[in-house]
Amino acid sequence: MDTLPHRSVVVIGLPSSGKTTFLAALWHTICDHELATKLSFHSLRSGDSAYLNAIAKLWRNAKLQERTFISGSRLVSINLKDQSNTPLVATFPDIAGETFRDMWERRECDSKEVEYLRGGGLLLFIHADNIKSPRWVVDMTAMAKELDVEIPADGNIPWHPKYAPTQVKIVSLLSLLREEPLDIGPRRLAVMLSAWDKVRDEGLTPDKFIEEKLPLLHQYLRQDADKWEWRAYGVSAQGGDYDKLDPKNPQAPASAEAESLLALDSPSTRIQLVYKEIESHDLTEPLEWLIS
Repeated sequence: MDTLPHRSVVVIGLPSSGKTTFLAALWHTICDHELATKLSFHSLRSGDSAYLNAIAKLWRNAKLQERTFISGSRLVSINLKDQSNTPLVATFPDIAGETFRDMWERRECDSKEVEYLRGGGLLLFIHADNIKSPRWVVDMTAMAKELDVEIPADGNIPWHPKYAPTQVKIVSLLSLLREEPLDIGPRRLAVMLSAWDKVRDEGLTPDKFIEEKLPLLHQYLRQDADKWEWRAYGVSAQGGDYDKLDPKNPQAPASAEAESLLALDSPSTRIQLVYKEIESHDLTEPLEWLIS
């Protein structure tokens, strides 16, 4: 009889928000034991180890994750231990960002994805250097004229959900997770601001970054209407710019920045995790908080 406590972590975010890169870096971190971590690896309970090894290899080699070559949503369940050697099971589905895009644009989600999304704590990924901000109509019109884009005679441009600002999509997704059939009651939320290395020179803490750059999301979480217990983290699972994978030329020389990352004695030290003003290399910290 299975007596291990089970805690599910749901990884969510729009396309290209850093979810797969995080999972690759996490798998490397807990398997290679290069650094002390809040949680440590015991065994792979279920899932595709070949998939995890493949994305971790790309990560170690400073190559971007490409779903063209490694595709599909994968459900991974891992036996972990905390620092007191208490065992637990963490299950996290690596769900494609297109799933969340369709939830926003089409209000669609298949039954299998519903099952996954009814898990426990949430890791919400937002690409900190690729936030689509709200735009004034006059600004968009001026930009269209500069680019010689034809504007309809009546001045009305058909709206599509894909044009919505990032924070509108994120707040909508979080609200959907508190509605049937996805609602399981109040739960913890770790907002993961990925590509943190691109924005850290602005001198903001992750909390302050959300307040200034994503004010609608900040207001939604601060007002506590949907009862999220939340924290904000800045995370760079890569530590810098990686090279694109070229299947026709896998031995292509690395770029200067990728080469500098490859030269580090320990790949795990590429990782940057910031909570408030505390920095570490331990990607298990937000997981430990979510499942504690």
